[in-house]
Amino acid sequence: MNAITGTGPLISAQELARAVAGARPPVLLDVRYRLGGPPGRPLYEAGHVPGAVFVDLDAELAAPPGAGGRHPLPEAGAFGAAMRRAGVRADRPVVVYDDGQGWAAARAWWLLRWAGHPDVRVLDGGFPAWDGPLEEGATDPAEAGDFVPQPGGLPLLDVDAAAALARTGLLLDARAGERYRGETEPIDPVAGHIPGAVSAPTTENLGPDGRFLPPEALADRFKRLGATDAAEVGVYCGSGVSAAQQVLALEVAGIPSALYAGSWSEWCANPARPVATGADRG
Repeated sequence: MNAITGTGPLISAQELARAVAGARPPVLLDVRYRLGGPPGRPLYEAGHVPGAVFVDLDAELAAPPGAGGRHPLPEAGAFGAAMRRAGVRADRPVVVYDDGQGWAAARAWWLLRWAGHPDVRVLDGGFPAWDGPLEEGATDPAEAGDFVPQPGGLPLLDVDAAAALARTGLLLDARAGERYRGETEPIDPVAGHIPGAVSAPTTENLGPDGRFLPPEALADRFKRLGATDAAEVGVYCGSGVSAAQQVLALEVAGIPSALYAGSWSEWCANPARPVATGADRG
């Protein structure tokens, strides 16, 4: 494996610039995406980190919406084919970036790690942090991809496990606080949260510069939310995308966690499942 200098799941723009200038740069994936925002591909074609290949979150990092939620996990074979088209190789580091929230990049990071890739980083601060040269148009992969997923590299919760964890451990709700409390729900048909879950908006994982808070600050944040050494931790959001950013922040803090990929969009699709509102856990 051609490793990148440093440890942890994040890479700075300065570290990436050095890696891109190296003899064998990492595979770069541009995953710019915003829920309800402009499509990512035109932004990519207008200018991207040199060598980056565009990956579409809706088409390649998720299966079609259905009973499993708005962004269910892609079938392993389809995901592997998409990653090979993008040039992902088992023996080469991968760096992913989005437009700065960290949601889409973390989804790609999580999927690749879950599928068994050992060396995946997220560009801290996303595309806005990159101040190097840009490349326009579409870019073909430097090498043919050979990555074959072997799912199970990261823990995954189904709906029943998420319900149980909300009672016995710590289930974090990564959505905005007003959606957790049930004051508004702009996307899904039911407002509220999984009973027993704790509100933990992803916006509080980032500093004013759009980069992740230092590990110590993140660890302190999650400790205040209940992430003790004895607590098993899980995360959900609306459709399993922003929750991946929370899993990434927990990883930076040194706290293992599991993703409930179906998230609220799967949970609330069944009217028999209980719904809580308000600010209190329970």
